[in-house]
Amino acid sequence: MRRLGAVLALLACTAFGAARAEAPPAVVLQHAPGVEMRGSGTLRWLGLRIYDAVLWAAPARPAGTNGTTGTTGTTVADFDYTRPFALQLRYARSLKGAAIADRSVEEITRLGLGSPAQRAQWGAAMRRLFPDVVDGTTLAGVHLPGRGARFYLNGQPLGEIADPAFSQAFFAIWLDAKTSAPELRSALLGAS
Repeated sequence: MRRLGAVLALLACTAFGAARAEAPPAVVLQHAPGVEMRGSGTLRWLGLRIYDAVLWAAPARPAGTNGTTGTTGTTVADFDYTRPFALQLRYARSLKGAAIADRSVEEITRLGLGSPAQRAQWGAAMRRLFPDVVDGTTLAGVHLPGRGARFYLNGQPLGEIADPAFSQAFFAIWLDAKTSAPELRSALLGAS
């Protein structure tokens, strides 16, 4: 029995190490050279898998070296918005692009980010940009500090929203301490 436990532990460590060593997609490296997989997790709603997420970011800086914290500064907890990073979502079910955009605006509003006028503008931009997705569709968003966010559909360019405030508010959906998915946030930040 001990031997089986040891084998299972070894397999778990090997699988974890292989997942952590995964190379970033080319579109991520194009905008964010030197990033690594910070963490990954799954979003579930009422037990249903919605998507698997991977955060590609520069290695975490030592505690206390990131500057201010919170979404009004340049970092969210131990996460640094001053460097490029990417969030990749692989969907497990079909969703309308407009529904993804609308839910994003709801989450940004819940976090108290942006003005009503900004959120209306961001919602319209996301509705124009975000496609309908099916099981297996991959959407990647790249945070470009001082510029905005660029999006990719299955590795192909989708478009850009050139607004730094939008980019920080959008990625705060996953990275802010007040996210509606704290377990996913912890997994993305490599804390779990």
